[in-house]
Amino acid sequence: MMSFLDDNFLLQTETAQQLYHAHAKHMPIIDYHCHLSPKDIAEDRRFKNLTEIWLEGDHYKWRAMRTNGIPEKYCTGDADDYAKFEKWAQTVPYTVRNPLYHWTHMELKKPFGIEKILKPETAREIYDDCTAMLQTNAFSVRGILQKMNVEIICTTDDPIDSLEYHQKIKADNFGVQVLPTFRADKAMAIELPEVFLPYLQKLEEASGVSIGTFQQLLDALKQRHDFFHELGGRLSDHGLETIYAEEYTEAEVKAIFEKALNKQQLSQEEVLKFKSAMLVELALLDHAKGWTQQFHLGALRNNNTRMMRELGPDTGFDSIGDFDVARPLSRFMDKLDNSDQLAKTILYNLNPSQNELYATMIGNFNDGSTPGKIQFGSAWWFLDQKDGMEKQMNALSNMGLLSRFVGMLTDSRSFLSYPRHEYFRRILCNLIGNDVESGELPASEMEWYGQMVENICYNNAKNYFNF
Repeated sequence: MMSFLDDNFLLQTETAQQLYHAHAKHMPIIDYHCHLSPKDIAEDRRFKNLTEIWLEGDHYKWRAMRTNGIPEKYCTGDADDYAKFEKWAQTVPYTVRNPLYHWTHMELKKPFGIEKILKPETAREIYDDCTAMLQTNAFSVRGILQKMNVEIICTTDDPIDSLEYHQKIKADNFGVQVLPTFRADKAMAIELPEVFLPYLQKLEEASGVSIGTFQQLLDALKQRHDFFHELGGRLSDHGLETIYAEEYTEAEVKAIFEKALNKQQLSQEEVLKFKSAMLVELALLDHAKGWTQQFHLGALRNNNTRMMRELGPDTGFDSIGDFDVARPLSRFMDKLDNSDQLAKTILYNLNPSQNELYATMIGNFNDGSTPGKIQFGSAWWFLDQKDGMEKQMNALSNMGLLSRFVGMLTDSRSFLSYPRHEYFRRILCNLIGNDVESGELPASEMEWYGQMVENICYNNAKNYFNF
């Protein structure tokens, strides 16, 4: 019987163990998509206790706690910090076979060095030990990032953001590069006038461009895109149900925007035409600067209306959706490819039944200009677990080139989430190791497999993004 979370955790063969310990383990981390706070990094935040760093904003844990019958005051409410942690400790034993069980204990082991199982009997000791460590220099935000061997972080930022914290981080040059990512979702939300119109005012202020026409909207976004580029930004990101790829004319989009400014009701067709035009225009900005565009597709968000009213978005009430993907995705990418203006692209899929769809779609638009130009992105959100990662990598292996994969990201709001990279690396090495030991891959090529693992863990991303 193998021991839980020992050095060979998830590594079922000697070959897998060799690949992980000799090649994957010590590679630096490029976290090219996350939701960490630039403010916390700039100010080198010290967390008061384990609850503050571990449960604050973590809707994965809140979701599990609610399912375990824990009242909301211990998730997002006003219960004191230890009471919240205690309720999480009560929940952890019930998360067996949920990835939270693995993540929880991996995050205690690294960076804290704690190997005890979290449960009610150990909660007080673990809480006190971790809280004490969090008061030391080694466990400030920057200390944790350096301890976890993080080299580059790409945060997720709105075009109207001043990026003041990114500027401070860059000036401090503390050893970890922190770069902004351009996420213009609110600039597309024309169907929500209560969001869209106030946002345009903020965009005017940030860009210095008066926005009275569709072209002026594009000018304002370009001004912000240029600003992000100056501060090292090299990626955009879009969180969408599906790709928008309706046919439209320039005149139609101008008229739709004018109707929105005049607070006139838009039809669903007009909304889709506007969103389709915006996606194309943003994609052209990315291509012109050699950026990578990311599309996170397939989430059905804010399902619980009551809790949306009480808590707002990103609080644990989202699920996997089932949207029409193939045709709009093909039309969108083909439109850009047809004019040779398709930027490097990463597609993240949330519905596992569509893995092969995505894995084959990327092959339609790889053009030989860049290895792995169009990427089937790492398993994310609900698929960010052992089975989900294996399915994503198997689909990519069968339909494309796993060897050109740019690998893992945290997609997290927590500074303790970096063991997810270790988790991914162990799963990757185990897949390849099993194939070698079953005779499906030649054992004579171990040197190449080791290089391939290092590439997927680090080198491919380093070369792909041109930071």
